[in-house]
Amino acid sequence: MWWPGSTRSIPPSPRTELNERFVERVLARVEQIPPGRVLTYGLIAQELGEGGPRQVGQVMSRVGHVVCWWRVVRADGTLPAHLMLEAQEHWAREGTPVRRGRVDVGRAVSGV
Repeated sequence: MWWPGSTRSIPPSPRTELNERFVERVLARVEQIPPGRVLTYGLIAQELGEGGPRQVGQVMSRVGHVVCWWRVVRADGTLPAHLMLEAQEHWAREGTPVRRGRVDVGRAVSGV
C-alpha cells in the first residue's frame, strides 16, 4: 500500500492493473482541486485524456486516501455509501455547494 513519504506504487489487483503514471496523474490532479470545489471521476479522466471514470474510481479506491478524496465525486454528486458521512463533514467545513446531502456538481465544478 502507498503511504506518504514512500515511493508511490499501487497494490496489485487481480482485476485490473493500473499504469503507475496514470495513478500519479490522477493523484496530482486531485491535489489541485481547491477547497469547496469538486471534480467528477469522468471529468478527471477527460482532462487527463486517459482512462475513464471507472479507472479514476479505481485509483481513488486504492490510494485516494492520501489526497483530498472527498473532492472527487460521481456525476450525481455522491460517493460510495461508506464515505458519505465523512465527506459531508468535509464539504460543510469547506463550503462545498450541497443540495439534499449530495454535492451540487453544477455549482461546485465551476471555477475549478
